[in-house]
Amino acid sequence: MRTFWKKNPWLRLVLPLILVGAALFVLLSVRVVRSPFGGATTHEVPISALLDMADHHTLRSALISGSDVYARDRSGQQYHAFKEEGQTLTDLLRRDGVTVTVDNGQHTSWEQGLAYLFFVALVVGGAFFLLRRVGPGASALPFARSRARRFHESRPSILFKDVAGVEEAKVELEEIVEFLKQPERFRVMGARTPRGVLLVGAPGTGKTLLARAVAGEAGVPFYSVSGSEFVEMFVGVGAARVRDLFREARAHAPCIIFIDEIDAVGRQRHASAASGNDEREQTLNQLLVEMDGFEKNSSVVVIAATNRPDVLDPALLRPGRFDRQIVLDKPDIRGRLAILEVHARGKPLAEDVDLQRVARQTAGFSGADLANLLNEAALLAARRHRETIGDAELEEAILRVMAGPERKSRVITEAEKAIIAYHEVGHAIVMRSLPGADPVRKVTAIARGMALGITLQAPLEDRYLLRRSELLAKMAGAMGGRAAEELIFGDITTGASQDIEYVTELARRMVCEFGMSALGNVALKMSEDGTALISPEMAARIDAEVARLVEEAHQTALEILRQKREKLVAIAERLIEVETIDGEELDAMLFAA
Repeated sequence: MRTFWKKNPWLRLVLPLILVGAALFVLLSVRVVRSPFGGATTHEVPISALLDMADHHTLRSALISGSDVYARDRSGQQYHAFKEEGQTLTDLLRRDGVTVTVDNGQHTSWEQGLAYLFFVALVVGGAFFLLRRVGPGASALPFARSRARRFHESRPSILFKDVAGVEEAKVELEEIVEFLKQPERFRVMGARTPRGVLLVGAPGTGKTLLARAVAGEAGVPFYSVSGSEFVEMFVGVGAARVRDLFREARAHAPCIIFIDEIDAVGRQRHASAASGNDEREQTLNQLLVEMDGFEKNSSVVVIAATNRPDVLDPALLRPGRFDRQIVLDKPDIRGRLAILEVHARGKPLAEDVDLQRVARQTAGFSGADLANLLNEAALLAARRHRETIGDAELEEAILRVMAGPERKSRVITEAEKAIIAYHEVGHAIVMRSLPGADPVRKVTAIARGMALGITLQAPLEDRYLLRRSELLAKMAGAMGGRAAEELIFGDITTGASQDIEYVTELARRMVCEFGMSALGNVALKMSEDGTALISPEMAARIDAEVARLVEEAHQTALEILRQKREKLVAIAERLIEVETIDGEELDAMLFAA
């Protein structure tokens, strides 16, 4: 409740006014009937007693107001009684010589008029107050105001030196920084800076961090908002928030507007009538108008981030709105090393720690993964009461980031432990026996996350293209666990379910996307709406070819393990004993004479 009042301070002023006004309106609207006989004591009597007094000619005057009857006798005594609804007393009392006055309520009409006038004045005053609170031209509704958070970077906390692994992207954005710092230099040449920059990349590649660094380098205000914060269930609120955001940004130009996850509001519009008044589309339309409505020499730059550029509306991506798209890939080995060095600042690393080796072991990690890795290593070192972060903590942190923490509390029987050990060693032996496979770095029979055991590979270098032989080696290595179970135990378990799913998906991509099967160099995909672009006969041929590739990988793994059955047994028994074997020990046992 306290948070609510802090976020809405205007309610603390408006609400008491509304309550007071409502109370006065109720009080003034109540019709009050006053006795016309002064302030003497009034006796409550039944209506029959008043009628008896009238028959005996002792009443002098009476006032009838609705069901209330006020009377006064000849001695000055006052009486009050209630008559039945619809009962007529006027003529009856007058026949007995009583002066009768009927009150029709007209004497209170000025009070009701005053109440209505006060209520209207309260409403008009409240509306004027809200308009003054939000500023000229702004929306009067507080929930229609922009929820963007402003960071003033006059004292920058993040600079380009704090962002590593995205050197090409930084070069592209340096032009934006130069424009915000020295706009006249560009205007003299007749150049127009890009009005919008779209950062495209997988989660964790540093899109938000890079946008903050641009604002820090330029030293200008930075407005940060998520795309989902524009859209609400109330129609028109999203468009109002967009208008409010750009109005405030122009007032503080030069500045940067950063819209994170813009695909939440910038998805492609549809031509169907049902979606013509969709709240999200109205918000997108307003965003398009605001971006295209910048003055020619506007100093407001919009930076947006998304990992789904394929779903964005083409009107949003055209020149004049988002003129430039910058792709942020996962870092290569040099980028990973630079990121590790940035996040290692202020952390006490042991003298023998080699960040170059850690960078080689973390192929496929994003910048966020690497930051998390060093943080996990620091936590482990503190938990173990170490003064520095060593290789053991870094190795454990890598496994934590990849597969989760160890689950030593899970109770596993000796029989299941043996199956897990042979399964993982089967993977490792097949992977090390094929020339196209990546080296094995670690084999463990300790459960992590959802996995009962892990065989960890580490490529020697970053690769962006894969040969057919390398894909077949990956498939055979993945089937090595199932092959070891068959060969040693004569039975199979459910432990290979993820392996089979991985191999099947890889085989289907080889057939349908890569043209690496007997079906030839053809692309066999589904359309965007999910309908098939292939005939039923071709679908059957695809299924048969996928099954053939999977079985071929299975047979390759079986053949390798049959030839190295003694090595399989020896290494698996060793794994059962020590639970974890690193790559050097595996190679020493596998290739020993």
